[in-house]
Amino acid sequence: MQIRSASHGEHHRTDRAGWLRAAVLGANDGLISTASLVVGIAAAQADPASILLAASAGLVAGAFSMAAGEYVSVSSQADSENADLAREKQELAADPVKEHAELAAIYVGRGLTPGLAGQVADQLTAHDPLAAHARDELGISEITRARPLLAAFSSAAAFAVGAVVPLILAAIIPVRLLPPVVTVSSLVLLAGLGAIAARLGGSSVKTGVIRVTSWGAVAMGCTALVGALFGATP
Repeated sequence: MQIRSASHGEHHRTDRAGWLRAAVLGANDGLISTASLVVGIAAAQADPASILLAASAGLVAGAFSMAAGEYVSVSSQADSENADLAREKQELAADPVKEHAELAAIYVGRGLTPGLAGQVADQLTAHDPLAAHARDELGISEITRARPLLAAFSSAAAFAVGAVVPLILAAIIPVRLLPPVVTVSSLVLLAGLGAIAARLGGSSVKTGVIRVTSWGAVAMGCTALVGALFGATP
């Protein structure tokens, strides 16, 4: 029986889990927050320049906020992973026999016989003991490793892409038409984002669409209500 190498060319959904999560979250947040901002201010009957300024400020502030939040969050995860790896490296140096036994016990727990588990632990330890323990004892692999800069950049860029649509609409659509036009356009785009994310993630497209459009509709409806109640009278 021929065994394929690790570079067999297959692609799995987990390969894109990190960047997909950050990108989808950023685009949804950019579209929903900026569209809600535009709808709310337009409902308050503000002048076009004020609406455009608010949308532009919302794009810039939101993109940097997403980048900062994602960077801090993922950096904390990376710090935890690095601390675990450093401790595991020390344990391997201090007591390799005990660590070998731990690794073999993990494979026994997964269904291998003790003899075969020992052989697997022998070979993996000979190849790269830290990588073996990181993957099988700590649950850390190259695919799932935290990448703060990548997550921050993806979130900021995706937020800006999502926010630019209501920003453009605010620049070209008359104020009286902004609430319905921005709401409908944003819901259509949110449905598309939800469908794409669900498709790439292997989940139900219908569920993904309903989930994101529902929250978008609630956000825009609430901000429109606030704008109408507390806005200036023309």
